[in-house]
Amino acid sequence: MSETPAQTVRDGYFTEETSVAVVTARHADAGNERLRTVMDSAVRHLHAFVKEVEPTNAEWMRVIEFLTATGHITSDWRQEWILLSDILGVSMLVDAIDNRKPKGATETTVLGPFHVSNAPRYENGHDICLDGKGERMLVTGRVVDTAGRPIAGATLDVWQANDEGFYDVQQQGIQPDMNLRGVFTSDETGRFWFRSVKPRYYPIPADGPVGQLLAALGRHPYRPAHIHFIVAASGFETVTTHLFTPDCPYLHTDAVFGVKEDLIADFQTVDDPARAAELGFPNPFTQVDWRFVLARQGEGAPA
Repeated sequence: MSETPAQTVRDGYFTEETSVAVVTARHADAGNERLRTVMDSAVRHLHAFVKEVEPTNAEWMRVIEFLTATGHITSDWRQEWILLSDILGVSMLVDAIDNRKPKGATETTVLGPFHVSNAPRYENGHDICLDGKGERMLVTGRVVDTAGRPIAGATLDVWQANDEGFYDVQQQGIQPDMNLRGVFTSDETGRFWFRSVKPRYYPIPADGPVGQLLAALGRHPYRPAHIHFIVAASGFETVTTHLFTPDCPYLHTDAVFGVKEDLIADFQTVDDPARAAELGFPNPFTQVDWRFVLARQGEGAPA
């Protein structure tokens, strides 16, 4: 007499119909309840995916080979797994869930792989472009709370690609170390300002398995032009975000889905010879002004 599905699960016998129940039953003695919850869900969704797609053994081996190649190319300076998470939209989804903000607070986006933790601290007005190359730009703004009150002493960790689409860490020996990076502090009115160059769009690393997957899907590897910021202040939620240029051809097709409409800034052309001379810029130059709105710790998103 054949066993019922319930008997099969109790006996631990694996069938197509009982696959999820049999596997998750093995998690019963997990010491970490959160781990058990996560793995139970992972098994349910993965088995549902396999049952929907019905891959052949050869196709599943291609998947395993892809994941193996992703691991092999990952190193201390290249994180192909994060890249895979990025191009699947998972990084942005996790970021959105983990950073729900009250109305009006500055939205977050992905950190990216090119942040460094030891960028130099500068006084407001400093020029972070160390090689003098690129279209000159003045960045100004304020840091305020959700009621519009200025936040003094907020730190703004800034980094960006140059006008050729490369970060300094990608061109060691070509760009100066710490080029287009710096940490600034808002003054007593919440204001900050610094000099830089207008950023350019650039491709994510596309010479590995993730790049091959993008090409097979008919997708490009480009990120739209942006400036990175981490804005932090005591008693407030830290914001990791970008400012995007409005004229970039990849604004609506970011390879990692990092663009949010509220983060598209107004990069204006300023024709003012006297102001340009004061800044040490050729005339005209670019200026962007932005207000970062931080939520107090515990303020949370509205229910």
